[in-house]
Amino acid sequence: MILLFRLLSHLPLAALHALGALLGWLAWLLSPTYRRHMRENLLLALGESGMRRVRPAAIAHAGRAALELASIWLRPLEKATALVAKVSGWELVEAATQAGKGIVYLTPHLGCFEVTAQYLSERAPITVLYRPPKQAWQQTLIETGRARAQLRIAAADLAGVRALLKALRRGEAVGLLPDQAPRVGEGRWLNFFGKPAYTMTLAARLTESGATTIMLWAERLPGGAGYHFHLQQPTQAIRGTTEQRAQQINHEIEQLIRQCPEQYLWGYNRYKRPRGVEAPPEMI
Repeated sequence: MILLFRLLSHLPLAALHALGALLGWLAWLLSPTYRRHMRENLLLALGESGMRRVRPAAIAHAGRAALELASIWLRPLEKATALVAKVSGWELVEAATQAGKGIVYLTPHLGCFEVTAQYLSERAPITVLYRPPKQAWQQTLIETGRARAQLRIAAADLAGVRALLKALRRGEAVGLLPDQAPRVGEGRWLNFFGKPAYTMTLAARLTESGATTIMLWAERLPGGAGYHFHLQQPTQAIRGTTEQRAQQINHEIEQLIRQCPEQYLWGYNRYKRPRGVEAPPEMI
């Protein structure tokens, strides 16, 4: 698989996206579970008409998200970040840097979330949280692809959390996927598009550090033209208890997804019940 990704990394982004679209449809056709999750999640968030409108593009974009990793991870950093064709909201980063209290970048499974840390690491140190995969080749690929001079990776465990907090205390940036389902003891059942989703509290706790919170996603441009970086302030100041902050982060993620629902990973089982987690009352 690593060799295959290395071969794919030599293809233009437009070719990878074309092949990825085919891969997305193949995965959708071959997996009834994947089809069910995508349909249920789209119906919940967008309704019947929205589901029918968005689903074909969402299927193709899911495949693009998989194959574009070859361009992001296995090319030299300057070539990978050159794929970012447009940036909106960079003034937020400049203001946060001047404040010197660190930055918490919250990037959901929307667009090309893998290019975000690569691009940011070219400009300042950043520590990103990740969940180690089950297969060894995937771990090797992640370590290879994210081995950048100013990009540090922290596993989703106690040591990783400490690494994030230390980075913020140094006035640096951290990044994570706040819509990733956490393990038992690491989340709360909170509303996400009108349904209880087991939601991580770590992102909320990081916002309690006094760091600046920036919502971030990289829009996949048509025709392999690259990516449009979107940096945005939360629609409301994130405050209150940890649980209240986590709920607001879910709300902020919903707002980002509505900007480009075609590029969200709707097939991800966001509403799964992790082993050992007690179900919310309405799920019992």
